[in-house]
Amino acid sequence: MRILFAIAGAAALALIGGASAQQAARPAQNWEATVTVTPQGGYRQGNPDAPVKLVEYGSRGCPTCGRFAAEGVDPLRKDYIATGKVSYEYRDFLVHGPPDLAMALVNQCVPTNRFFPVLDALYAHQRQFEDKLEALVKAQPEQLKAWQKLPVPQMATRFAEGLGLIAFMKTQGLPEAAARKCLADPKLIARISKTYADGAKVYGVEGTPTFIVNARKVSANSWERLLPELWANGASD
Repeated sequence: MRILFAIAGAAALALIGGASAQQAARPAQNWEATVTVTPQGGYRQGNPDAPVKLVEYGSRGCPTCGRFAAEGVDPLRKDYIATGKVSYEYRDFLVHGPPDLAMALVNQCVPTNRFFPVLDALYAHQRQFEDKLEALVKAQPEQLKAWQKLPVPQMATRFAEGLGLIAFMKTQGLPEAAARKCLADPKLIARISKTYADGAKVYGVEGTPTFIVNARKVSANSWERLLPELWANGASD
């Protein structure tokens, strides 16, 4: 019996050792690739149980948001999202009206795991869209006024065409037919509009970017000013 117990014990230890080796070999969670749509209509990247939960109310046409995208997003992802310390949620806040709505619609039209790469691309080409809008304002001011009086789906489509968004989204893997369908999608329009309205109602958001850290609006509009807020809430641990 002792021999049998010894054999059984050795077998159990071997199984435990094998399981431990498998656990050690298991790759770490890739939090940057973990993206979900939240009940608030935002897109969250990272560990849903992160001790620090960062929300940005942003506009793709906002230069200050563009600066944050250029200066802050890379270190935020590398040092804080990837490590599971911070989750980052982007919520649309349509400070520029129809152009913002058109950009939000086409961005939210892509698969969930493509949302942030497309968001990055839209910010990287922000100047391109601004130039097109400025040219329209100068050359066709009455046309722009007429577009704003159209039903929302038609209005969003006209601005998407005028800004070159439909052509741009083809470079991001979104076919024209799919883009046009999303631009006229009443449920998607309603969801984005609710996210915008709730931002103003719940957090008093008035401009972009507005950052919320662990459910508290903070006084920061740049990476330099936001980083201490993340640290103060435990991101440096």
